[in-house]
Amino acid sequence: MPETFSSVPTVDFIKLTSPDTKSEELAKLRDAIFVVGFLYLTKTGLENLISRTQSSLPALFALPAEAKQKCNMIHSPSFLGYTRLGAETTAAKTDLREQFDFGTPGMKPWKEEDPFWQRLEGPNQYPEYPASQDMVEGYITKIEDLAQTFVHLVAECLSLPSTTFDAFKGNMSRLKFVKYPPSAPDSQGVGPHKDSAGLFTFLSQDDTGGLQVLNKNGEWIDVPPVEGSLVVNIQQGFEAITGGICAATTHRVIAPTSKTRYSIPFFLGVRLDLTLDQLKNSASHIVQCIPASDDNKKRAVDVPSEFLSPLYSCFGEAHLRNRILSHPDVGRKWYPELYAKYSQQILK
Repeated sequence: MPETFSSVPTVDFIKLTSPDTKSEELAKLRDAIFVVGFLYLTKTGLENLISRTQSSLPALFALPAEAKQKCNMIHSPSFLGYTRLGAETTAAKTDLREQFDFGTPGMKPWKEEDPFWQRLEGPNQYPEYPASQDMVEGYITKIEDLAQTFVHLVAECLSLPSTTFDAFKGNMSRLKFVKYPPSAPDSQGVGPHKDSAGLFTFLSQDDTGGLQVLNKNGEWIDVPPVEGSLVVNIQQGFEAITGGICAATTHRVIAPTSKTRYSIPFFLGVRLDLTLDQLKNSASHIVQCIPASDDNKKRAVDVPSEFLSPLYSCFGEAHLRNRILSHPDVGRKWYPELYAKYSQQILK
């Protein structure tokens, strides 16, 4: 039986970057990557930034409906902006959350001669909230620096050169501010899924709870809040790049019943122009280099991911398909032909 887990491990970022403790902490990181696909990352130096941002969210979501509708995602072919409660689906069911989506600032405007999937990289829509743009861009800058260092450390823990995954990083990463209002018991905050936007997710959660991950025995394991930590997990992009050896883990959020839950996930992006052949070639090379266990090697055969489907020309198209199906109102407006195509499509 594959090795499984009953809790999410903790990795100390200071120990990862300190010569005296690095080797031991890299071993913990390696186990977390191979066995769980999730970890708590502590002592990142971003605790104050995260706390300030979290404390701003109640007022941000308390903006009048008209103010939020001005930056509604329906206005953005890049799927950036505000999403009202109940407008997003996961696992074919409605998610009981509302959110603001942002991307790395400074993207070049899309042109007709550009690939259609490149429209995913577009300008942000900022709400009319004091210094919201500064808050978002400051958070993205700091968390992206941390994420890049973390990916280098992941490569090291896998006995690879630290820059192994640099060539896969995309131009635009994504940030969400999410609110889960109190709902009926056992309601779906976010349904069971694997994160699909890129390499790794870095999540700040408040003290409410509700996040769960699925272990290899089919058991849902709670990921309770740990003050000052980031919850980090593997996304399907990294799973595909490593040929399935480093697998993404299914997770969900149970909607709160008595208080509002706020969270801030950051998704480190993957190159949109990455083709299936490039992905398979890189995965084959990386699988050969990683000194993984027999169990890990066995799962590096066929990764069940839309990013490895021959139905799509590249990672960008696969990601666009995911966005269109998650936000059908936006998909129907900006990509009606693709919405009709993808909503009828069965992955092979």
